[in-house]
Parts: sequence; C-alpha cells; structure tokens
Amino acid sequence: MHISLALIPVAGLALVGASAPPAEPIKPMQFFEGRTEGSGVVRTIMRKSYRTRSIGHGTIHPDGSLLLVQRVEEDGKPLHERRWKIRQTGPRSFAGSMSDAVGGVSVDQVGARYRFRFRLKGNLSVEQWLAPLPGGRSANNSMTVRKFGVKVGTGQGIIRKVSA
Repeated sequence: MHISLALIPVAGLALVGASAPPAEPIKPMQFFEGRTEGSGVVRTIMRKSYRTRSIGHGTIHPDGSLLLVQRVEEDGKPLHERRWKIRQTGPRSFAGSMSDAVGGVSVDQVGARYRFRFRLKGNLSVEQWLAPLPGGRSANNSMTVRKFGVKVGTGQGIIRKVSA
C-alpha cells in the first residue's frame, strides 16, 4: 500500500493537532501561492514508517483557482510530481482535483482549520487536516487513511510557506 503525506493542501490544504491554540484562519489559496515545503512521517499497517518531503510551487490563475505542482520525495520511492487544481466553491468550501486522487478533492474550512477529503487507488479514503500555526507561515498537517472504514495509515508533518 502506498500512502503519501506530501499533499496538501492542500497535501495539499488541511491540518490538525496543533499544540498551540489555533491561529486565525489563513487564506488557503494564498498560503500555497509561491513556494512551499512540506515534511513528515507516514505510518501504515503494511510497512514500516517512512519520511516524506515535498517542494511545491503554486500559481493563482485569473479565474481565482490555484494550481499547485509538488515535487514529492519519499523514502525508498522514486521522485514524482503531484498536481493540485483547487477553486473556491463557497464561503468556507473548496473543490478540485489532485493527480494522485481517484475522483475529486473536497476542502472545508472548520474553524481555523481546513479538512481535505479524497480517495486514492486501492479503495483508500483520506481525511487530511491543515491547522495554521501563529504567524500564518506554517501549518501542522495530519492525515488519516482508511480502507473499508478501518484505519490503515496516519501521517504527521508540517508545511511551510517559503516565498510568495
């Protein structure tokens, strides 16, 4: 089973579990505009824990949608590219696509955090949370992966905005 934490975002755009009190909500499209870096650890029931890292470059198009291209590195795996396209669909909701996902990606703002939901190959469902940290330049990233409703993997990490 292959699970990757280097989303978000939108790895994408959602995070949870910040030890500090939640910060004010970030503007997720602008957070991923420019260069971002993510790092974390993924744990699954099928293999030992592994580290993951991503370097993203986000561009906001004239229609307001975000295109995020990530270079993803995972222990023991070849380097690969992940592409996100996300647009705002309501005051606290977003939708779009991600190259590793089967079907669409939905993103909901829940308080100051963002929850991502999508499916991966192998009948895996992913819930990922992005929790902005004070200062708005980084966010905690937490992911849970389920298969047939049973938790089969988790991931924890951080995403940092490097440049605009």
